[in-house]
Amino acid sequence: MREVTKRRWRWVLDVGVGLFLAFTVVVGTLESRSYGELAGGLAVVAGSVATARRYPALSLGVALAGALAVPFPYGDRVPVWVVFVLVAMSYQAGLRMPRARPGILTGVAVAVLGLPLALLVGPDGLGDWAAMVAILVFAGLSPWLLGRYVRVRGELARTGWRRAEEMESRQRLVAGQARLRERARIASDMHDSLGHELSLIAVRAAALEVAGGLDDAQRDAAAQLRTSAAAATDRLREIIGVLREDAAPVEPVQGDLAELISRARASGLHIESTVDTAEAPPMVARAAYRVVQEALTNVAKHAPGAAVTVRVASAGSRTDVSVVNAPPPAGPLPGAASGHVGLIGLRERVRLVGGSLRAGPHGGGFAVTATLPHEAAPGELPEVADDDEAGPSTSAQALELARRDVRRSLIQAVAVPLALFGMLLAIAGIAFLYQWTSSELPGPAYDGLRIGQPRAELASQLPERERVARPVRGEPPLPAVPGVACEYYGTGRSWLDNDYAAYRLCFADGRLVAKDRFAEGAP
Repeated sequence: MREVTKRRWRWVLDVGVGLFLAFTVVVGTLESRSYGELAGGLAVVAGSVATARRYPALSLGVALAGALAVPFPYGDRVPVWVVFVLVAMSYQAGLRMPRARPGILTGVAVAVLGLPLALLVGPDGLGDWAAMVAILVFAGLSPWLLGRYVRVRGELARTGWRRAEEMESRQRLVAGQARLRERARIASDMHDSLGHELSLIAVRAAALEVAGGLDDAQRDAAAQLRTSAAAATDRLREIIGVLREDAAPVEPVQGDLAELISRARASGLHIESTVDTAEAPPMVARAAYRVVQEALTNVAKHAPGAAVTVRVASAGSRTDVSVVNAPPPAGPLPGAASGHVGLIGLRERVRLVGGSLRAGPHGGGFAVTATLPHEAAPGELPEVADDDEAGPSTSAQALELARRDVRRSLIQAVAVPLALFGMLLAIAGIAFLYQWTSSELPGPAYDGLRIGQPRAELASQLPERERVARPVRGEPPLPAVPGVACEYYGTGRSWLDNDYAAYRLCFADGRLVAKDRFAEGAP
C-alpha cells in the first residue's frame, strides 16, 4: 500500500513539473508569437519529463539538445523557458543517475556539437557562443552537479548509518565478550576463595560429627551441616562451570598488589607506588588489583619506558586507585592500536562492586582512576561501552569520514562549475580581444576605398580577418546585386561602447559594389 502511494505521488510530481515547464514555454513564446518555437518547446518538455525517471540520461540529452536548438532559428534572444527546462531536468537527471558517466558523455556531446555551430552559424557569432557556454554551465552543469551531490549525500548517509549500526553491533559484541571474560575471572576468584571456605566448613563439620561428648541430635546437626556444605560446594562448582563455558579461559587473580608491582618492576617498568588495602573488603581488593594490573599492562604495551605512579588508598568507606604514566621517552610503539577491550572488562569489574572508572589522556601520558565503595550495589549496565575518554569509536570515525566526503562533494558542486566557467570565460576573452584588435580597418583606409575597385587591389589595405562581433541592429539592406558577398571590419571604437560601429564592404564579381558604416541601434 505504501509503495502504491509513493508511486502515485511520484506521478503527481512529474505531472506538476511538466505542467509548470509547459506554462513557461507558453508564456515565453507569447511575445515572439512563434508557433514553431512553441511546438518545439512543448515537445522538449514532454519528452524530457516522460523519460526523466526511467531514462535520466535520455531526458538530459533531450532537454539539452532541444532547449538549445529549438529557439535558435527564431532570433538572437535566449528565451526564459530554456533556463527553466534546463535547470529542472538537469537537476533531476543528476539526482536519478546511478552513475555520472552517462550524464558527462551527454553534456560533452551536446557541447561539442552545439558550441561550434553557435560560433559559426549564429547571427551574433561570438556572442551566441558565449551565451551558449553560459547556459550550459549555469543552467545545465551546475544543477546536474547539485543533483549528483544530493544523491551522493543520501547514499553516503544511508551507507554511513548502516556501517555505524554494524560497527556498534560489533562493539556491543566485543564489550559483551569482555564482560563475560571479566565475570569468568570473578567466578574463578569466587571458586578459589568461597570454595575453599566451604570446604573448610565441611571438614570441620565432619570432625565435629565424630567428636566425643555429643548427643545424637548434635551429631545429626553436624552431619546436616557437613552435607549442606558439601552440596553448596558442588553447586558452586556447577555454577562456576557454567560461567566458564560462556567465556574464554582466563587467568585468575594471583597474589596481592605488592607482588604484582614487584613483578612489573622486574620486567623493566619504572614504578613509584603507595599501596594501602588493609581496610578493603576482598571483592574491592581484587577489583583494585585488576585495575592496577590492566593499567600496568597498557603502559608496557603503549608507553614503554614511561615512569608510572601507582596510588591505592583505602580509607573509611571506599578505596581509591590511581595509575598515571608520563609520556613515553621514545613515543608510543608503532602499530600498537588499542581496542579498549581491557578497559571494558575493568568497567565491568568496577561496576559489579558499585564503583566508577575513568580512563583518558593526562599531561601527555595516560591516567586510569577508580573509586571503589566498600558497601554498594552493582551499578547499571551501560548499553554500549563508555570509551569516550579513550577516543572516538570506530563508528564515529566512519561517520566523520562520510561527512567529510559530503562536504567535499558540496565544494566540488560549487567550485567545478565556477572554475570551468572562469576558464572558458578567460579563453573566450582572450580570443575575443585578439579577434577584435586584428579586424580593425583604419578610418583613412576606409575613406580611400572607391566603388568599383577590384578585391585583389584592396587586399593589402584590409585587415587579416573579419569582425565577428558586430552590430546586429541598424545594418542597412544588402545591395540589390546578384552574387553579392559582404565583409565586416571594425572601426576602431572600443568594445565597451554601447554604440560601437562596423564597416561593411560588399563585393560582387570580385569588385567593391558598396561600402557602409553602421552602428548598434542606428536607424
